[in-house]
Amino acid sequence: MAETGLSVEALCERFSTIYTGALTDVLYGLGRGAQTLPHVIKPLVEGDRICAPAYTAEWAPYLSGGKDRSWEMLMAVPTGHALIVASHIVERASLGDLALAYLITKGVKGLVMDGGCRDVDLGTQIGLPRFCAFTTPQDASHGRGEVREWGHPITIGEVTIRTGDLIVADRDGVVIVPIEIAEEVLVRAEALVADETRIREALLAGASPADLFPSED
Repeated sequence: MAETGLSVEALCERFSTIYTGALTDVLYGLGRGAQTLPHVIKPLVEGDRICAPAYTAEWAPYLSGGKDRSWEMLMAVPTGHALIVASHIVERASLGDLALAYLITKGVKGLVMDGGCRDVDLGTQIGLPRFCAFTTPQDASHGRGEVREWGHPITIGEVTIRTGDLIVADRDGVVIVPIEIAEEVLVRAEALVADETRIREALLAGASPADLFPSED
């Protein structure tokens, strides 16, 4: 993980107060305009957020006939990280309540999947924040899907995610902040949020856009 002046814990604490829209604006200004996961990936519980370093994993359609490695992968997820999965499996859920129960007890901060989740009500009771593309009761195990690899770079949509990159997720969606620019993104995003808050409050108080956004002519 690249060195920064702030610890990962301090970065996440401050990123957790910033909405993802501000992050995408800052990342675009830094030439990183493709850091948002596909829009179908949404929180299962309104109000859930994730801000944590990523731990990556990848599924594949079950072809090898080998031993199921899902629990081995789950045991490798470090405390304080969020598991992010490129599933490559459609119409089936790759993780359910038993996985969530294990992950939350070891201090994992959340789950992001480009595929399906199941056991929605049980998972809500467990309390681990989940962002996924769809829900279904149909499981991907039992010969229909397998864990291929974990801890390596994965791609979801346009975004390449590495273990250690920061996941920031809210109701709008999921943004990946490359760890090597995380501190710069944070400082710029905090300034942008402060400026947008000032403008929003002025507009709510009746200010004219002409006064807040003067023409450069």
